[in-house]
Amino acid sequence: MIDIPLILASTSPRRRELLAQAGLTFEVVVPGANGGVNEDPLPQEPVQAYVERLARDKSRAGWHEAQRLGLPAWPVLGADTTVSIDGSILGKPSDASDATSMLRALSGRQHLVYTAICLTDGQSWWPATSISQVHFRTLDAGEIKAYVDSGEPFGKAGAYGIQGRAALMVQHLAGSYSGVMGLPLNELGEVLRAYATQRHPK
Repeated sequence: MIDIPLILASTSPRRRELLAQAGLTFEVVVPGANGGVNEDPLPQEPVQAYVERLARDKSRAGWHEAQRLGLPAWPVLGADTTVSIDGSILGKPSDASDATSMLRALSGRQHLVYTAICLTDGQSWWPATSISQVHFRTLDAGEIKAYVDSGEPFGKAGAYGIQGRAALMVQHLAGSYSGVMGLPLNELGEVLRAYATQRHPK
């Protein structure tokens, strides 16, 4: 991993943990703190296009916020993760009933987890996307209720966090574990190398 200091435009503690795990130097800003980022899917918008749009919008909003705060002129990283099953987007659950419905839909089935990242210096963009396949074992009503009652599903796409108790639900994973967590480290390395090559060609 190239040690390029960056600004993370995200409030996700999982993304902070993964950047720290990778040994990167970073600051954190709230993307769109002065206006927000519209996270509603556009009509007929494909799932991959949706997450890639949000990652770019968050990096752009994070860049403006970093400038407003007078932070170092480091590149800004935006990211977005969503879960999809049968082509439908499962975002963050709004309440316990919503979380329960999502987990019932995922029970015993395979779904896709899309995580898009986008690095910007305010003028250029370096995007990448990770798509992982996750298969849940069949969950009974009692364990779904217990998981929802634990509070872990809230604030997480698809109503679960693979790094937490939901690890017990995953029967098979094909793809990026860190991507399912919210920040695909392999793709991040590719983006940072592309940034370094473009900014400082040999």
